[in-house]
Amino acid sequence: MRTNIFLGLGSNIDDRVGHINTATSLIRSCSDVKIVKSSLIYETEPWGIRNQIAFCNQVIMLESSFLPEDLLNFVKDIEVKTGRTQSEKWHEREIDVDILFYDTEVVSNERFSIPHREVQNRKFVLVPMCEIAKDFIHPVLNKSMEQLLNETKDNSEVKLYKQR
Repeated sequence: MRTNIFLGLGSNIDDRVGHINTATSLIRSCSDVKIVKSSLIYETEPWGIRNQIAFCNQVIMLESSFLPEDLLNFVKDIEVKTGRTQSEKWHEREIDVDILFYDTEVVSNERFSIPHREVQNRKFVLVPMCEIAKDFIHPVLNKSMEQLLNETKDNSEVKLYKQR
């Protein structure tokens, strides 16, 4: 098993928390994955296209024997099983599961990049990351999550989700 694999989950269609919980349950049901920590769920402003429902976001830390490419295939399968339909970039979605970090490895190819290229620019990732791993060091920027949160230019609102 590997440690320090971080996934970001987000949803802003229908039962947002339900979609996140479904994705988390599907991840947990895989024998090759162990969820070690989960942040609380946060409600955040939409990124990119503002005129849409707020997102619910969560970060989870896992251990897994998956290699990066296999992990990508696994999370894409989780998205489909959770009900994700195709949408344009930054549009509403049932679920989005992003690989944020894979230990300290750096991967860049046509399909994906690890670490996720925008971590340092998104409070909706940095706030839950700081909750569960504020001292984790970004392997490219060589800064902790807490440092990145303090330095980000993203001034969007990120608040704990409160059940209505």
